[in-house]
Amino acid sequence: MSALLSVENLQAWYGESHVLHGVNLHVNQGEMICILGRNGMGKTTTLRSIMGILRKRSGKISFAGQDMMALPLHKTARAGLGFIPEERGIFASLSVEENLMLPPKVAEGGMSVEEIYTLFPNLKERRNSPGTKLSGGEQQMLALARILRTGARCLLLDEPTEGLAPVIIQAIGDVLVQLKARGMTVVLVEQNFRFAAKVADRFYLMDHGKMVAEFPVAELPNRMDLLHRELGV
Repeated sequence: MSALLSVENLQAWYGESHVLHGVNLHVNQGEMICILGRNGMGKTTTLRSIMGILRKRSGKISFAGQDMMALPLHKTARAGLGFIPEERGIFASLSVEENLMLPPKVAEGGMSVEEIYTLFPNLKERRNSPGTKLSGGEQQMLALARILRTGARCLLLDEPTEGLAPVIIQAIGDVLVQLKARGMTVVLVEQNFRFAAKVADRFYLMDHGKMVAEFPVAELPNRMDLLHRELGV
């Protein structure tokens, strides 16, 4: 089976600082992978490079058979990739519903507002609340919901559980499981290993700008020594 998203020998720089040193990964249609690693190892940079936000890069990135390296940034979303950054980017002065109505549909299959409210009951309850009144968990749900409105086929999620209460982390995990059941493809960057273990199909372990291990969820019991050593889990 050919991968929906494929990254080969990805190198990336911030100015003169060489951050990624030959990243290789692949994600199949409907699969959820998780990139694990300590802070500063290149996880967020990998997502930003795939999305095309970081332009000083080399290597090969293909998505649905399309060469993403040659694609201008403004066309990346229309190719079917959706990026939810750690800072979320909610429009604070707009209501929940106004935030949901902003994103353009870039492909077929984008969820309606009512479908979003079924998936995120919290957002329906807060539909008229401005972004400034939302909790961190509600902002994370809204950031994810906005991308689902666009029709993106592959989600790039950067630390979605950072700083959130356990009950909200559970709710986000439930949503990700439902999305995967619908055939959504997800690349997850996460330091909360226990959360990731419940939702991901495969794991990549990142260290100093490159992948040092890759394994399916079934191999977790045999990899715990490595994860304890690299992550302190």
